[in-house]
Amino acid sequence: METGGLSETQPATPEVQHIADQVKAEFERRENRTFDIFQAIVYRTQVVAGINYFIKVQISDSYTGYAHLKVFQALPQEKQGPRLVSYETGKTRDDPLDYF
Repeated sequence: METGGLSETQPATPEVQHIADQVKAEFERRENRTFDIFQAIVYRTQVVAGINYFIKVQISDSYTGYAHLKVFQALPQEKQGPRLVSYETGKTRDDPLDYF
């Protein structure tokens, strides 16, 4: 994959779920509520000076109970955890996971 381009959409892995779990508290803080469901479904990556993860997570049982997260993971030598850059709510399971 060339730098800057988005990877193909792939099923979420345990590693991607771990990244989502690490930014859940920040997502809840920004949304000013808590979520019992926070399940990573699919993801895409973008190589920059680190990696941007675009992750679709299920946050409720409703039709629009999905959110798209953009999470930045710095290079390993930076010794920083993942950071929630932005997100979109009101998504469905069928909405494509695109750059935002």
